Amino acid sequence: MRMKVILLLTQLAFVIISARSETQTHNLSPLYILENDVVPASTSPQTQPLMVPLTLIQGASSKGAVCLDGTLPGYHLHHGSGSGANSWLIQLEGGGWCNTIKSCVFRKTTRRGSSKYMEKKLPFTGLLSNKAEENPDFFNWNRVKVRYCDGASFSGDSQNEAAQLQFRGQKIWLAAMEELLSKGMQNANQALLSGCSAGGLASILHCDEFRSLLPKSTKVKCLSDAGFFLDATDVSGGHTLRNMFGGVVTLQEVQKNLPKSCLNHLDPTSCFFPQNLIDHVETPLFLLNAAYDAWQVHESLAPHSADPHGSWSECKSNHAKCNSSQIQFLQDFRNQMLNDVKGFSTTSQSGLFINSCFAHCQSERQDTWFADDSPVINKMPVARAVGNWFFDRQAIKAIDCAYPCDNSCHNLDSNVGRSTIVDSQSTSDDSDTTTTMIYSHSTRLTFIAGLFVLSALLPITCS
Repeated sequence: MRMKVILLLTQLAFVIISARSETQTHNLSPLYILENDVVPASTSPQTQPLMVPLTLIQGASSKGAVCLDGTLPGYHLHHGSGSGANSWLIQLEGGGWCNTIKSCVFRKTTRRGSSKYMEKKLPFTGLLSNKAEENPDFFNWNRVKVRYCDGASFSGDSQNEAAQLQFRGQKIWLAAMEELLSKGMQNANQALLSGCSAGGLASILHCDEFRSLLPKSTKVKCLSDAGFFLDATDVSGGHTLRNMFGGVVTLQEVQKNLPKSCLNHLDPTSCFFPQNLIDHVETPLFLLNAAYDAWQVHESLAPHSADPHGSWSECKSNHAKCNSSQIQFLQDFRNQMLNDVKGFSTTSQSGLFINSCFAHCQSERQDTWFADDSPVINKMPVARAVGNWFFDRQAIKAIDCAYPCDNSCHNLDSNVGRSTIVDSQSTSDDSDTTTTMIYSHSTRLTFIAGLFVLSALLPITCS
């Protein structure tokens, strides 16, 4: 009996250590987690994701379509097959923004501003997966990830000769689309433009333009994942994100590529916020967003600049530690989001999936896109919701109840510390505070893992 107990304890310790080790592998800088450059969890631990090589757009420089440092932009393409051979899914990469000369000069020394530093291969997971069991509706489409190296959501068009900076996001977008059209996209019978975070904002900005590039007979829709950034008041009463967006728009002359219908009524910075853009988008658009978007909580609502004494530190590191006034502040943020999509949600062609999670980017990670324990609203995971909407199988206007009702969430927990990690997404130009974000898996998974070990050791009877 004693040996059985020792064996049981040993096995349980192994499970705990393994779980801790798995969590630590996600302990990366915010850009890696928040922009989903980590290999996401798979539905099977034995399944390795498809690795797709980088292709540089060779003719881009002659069109002025270059990264911040003047290098060629690029993309990753995996060709479709069978019924998906003439269907195209374009994913615009995210990765924050640069809003000053200093931050853009720094950015061009990273993969977010130069193709010299881009990974030569990227894993295709979530909505980019080539496996039907991981991506039921889009697995055999032509799937593309367009790399992000301009710092303004593919929408700037200017330069700064003194700092040797090229702000050519709009030209990169056009060069990438021209290249893909030449590779068969001009024959697409259906196409979906998607993007995560800064790429999610770009998918809204370029949605109608994407529609115009394809034949009228092509079924075209757009998906914005974690791209619904709000013009919200921060915890100090300031407007951290508005100030940052204002710098991006001014520095990179983004106003040249913003909708005229918006600019006729609002200033350019306001027209960079999705809440003021969505009613101007004519192409069917789906908004996938966490009601308590983790990036916005950390960098827009309660950044270090607005909370210098760290009164929000515990709440940001673990939302279960938020006090009642902090929870109310977060509920007000959710209410603002729901109010801003109210008109949009009434249109027949729009789609919504707003879950009450502390997350950011849920379409590229396998565990949040489509897995056994994926986040759900009314028992429907993200992948099914997007697929049902795209193929007109079902109208999707899914809005979760308020926190803490949803126990299916995969939440981002964090630790704030001083660091010089290259990929810091801090909105402050001179801050060296970085936030380490860790996706926490559901308690249910941990319990099942423990139950599996117990079942292997002890007889379990069912009545």
